[in-house]
Amino acid sequence: MKTLFFSLLISLCATNLFAQMIKPADPFAHTYSIVARDSATGEMAVGVQSHWFSVGTVVSWAEAGVGAIATQSFANVSFGPRGLALLREGKSPQQVLDELLRDDEAREYRQVAIIDPQGRVAVHTGNKCVDYAGHTSGTNFSVQANMMLNDKVWPAMAKSFEKNKNLPLAERVLAAMQAGQAAGGDIRGQQSAAILVVKGQSSNKPWEDKLIDLRVDDNPQPLQELERLLRVFRAYEHMNRGDLAIEKGNMQEAMQEYTAAEKMFPNNIEMQYWHAITLANGGKTAEAAAMLKKIFKKDKNWQEMTRRLPKAGLLQVSEKELKQLLGE
Repeated sequence: MKTLFFSLLISLCATNLFAQMIKPADPFAHTYSIVARDSATGEMAVGVQSHWFSVGTVVSWAEAGVGAIATQSFANVSFGPRGLALLREGKSPQQVLDELLRDDEAREYRQVAIIDPQGRVAVHTGNKCVDYAGHTSGTNFSVQANMMLNDKVWPAMAKSFEKNKNLPLAERVLAAMQAGQAAGGDIRGQQSAAILVVKGQSSNKPWEDKLIDLRVDDNPQPLQELERLLRVFRAYEHMNRGDLAIEKGNMQEAMQEYTAAEKMFPNNIEMQYWHAITLANGGKTAEAAAMLKKIFKKDKNWQEMTRRLPKAGLLQVSEKELKQLLGE
């Protein structure tokens, strides 16, 4: 199928008409995607899956307090940053879409969707997008697809998003993409996927406003891997909250968060390790030593790490307790 696709492109370019409209820099990001907003938190997201390498670096654009954009099919990547800039000026999604398409000679080969912090949506599917192609928009979301196996993909995504209101936005977006795949997905198969989530309002701290940015660039089961990464991300959220609880001196809350993280990611040695160190700092030396013994057996480097922690103030125990922790 891929060989046939590129043969077709060469044939089209030979006519010169197609070549005049589509620039060499325009990626062939044929795909399905969703732009969405969480009405409770205000968060905005873009989710995408495609049989194309690193699709998330092409399709997904979002900025806290500004909006989220998916640009695909024969993707005009400039629609991402240019669209966000226009939203930042106060234009509505429809006004932005109209302006982006106005001077684009290849507009009928484009597919683009835009959502803003108010949940307003604008979407375009050009009539030259490869079948099956289409879109469905609703309250706080738009789903769009092209080069699909059938015309059931985007309706399935919309149905999934609307029924999963109880899920956090990232999980809700992932569920919509999984529904699209189950309905048929990309006619070429799967290769890459991504989820990008930003805050609904800007804090003027960009490093804090991007909440989730997960990409699977090349994998035979990208949605399955994306689901795993999202689960790991949530586990580390518990770890971070545990660290914050320690900073505040709340050992009980820290232990609860570390335990929750380990349940979500039971094979991660580092989570077990910091759980043990927290126990040691809380005076539970014997319990911590028992955990560390199992960790050291798997990897001796963690034993050396433990020797270094007192100097950094991360392990506050006596010399006797340190030796007990080290198993000496």
